[in-house]
Amino acid sequence: MTSRKMPVEEFTTPDPVTANEGMTVDELRALMERHGIRHLPVLRDGAAVGVVSDRDVRVVLGLDSSAKHQVCAADIMAEDPLTVAASAPLDKVAYAMSDQKVGSAIVMDDDGLFLGIFTASDALNALVEIVRGDDADGP
Repeated sequence: MTSRKMPVEEFTTPDPVTANEGMTVDELRALMERHGIRHLPVLRDGAAVGVVSDRDVRVVLGLDSSAKHQVCAADIMAEDPLTVAASAPLDKVAYAMSDQKVGSAIVMDDDGLFLGIFTASDALNALVEIVRGDDADGP
């Protein structure tokens, strides 16, 4: 398979850690720290309705304590996230992320259901694998 025809699904983080719209900023931060991640898909009834980034959380953490406790995931998430099909070509997804200046894309399966997330880190991992070839081991 040529790298241009490689589907984004091959580098997608399946079943990622997710958030719900009512989670507090402290809960979001703790979840990100515990799992070492920078993007949280926000789900409603199993469907992705937004993405919260570590940058979104850091901005709110700078507020005073009373203001910070009034903010939840729904307030800071990027609504209508970039959404792609699992079969979408890797290069087209990476280009769309770059063009829209976003750090992640929500990946949907063939039935239109939430499958996972493809992040800029996943894109870099894909680049390394493609440049080195399939027989490369580690860094």
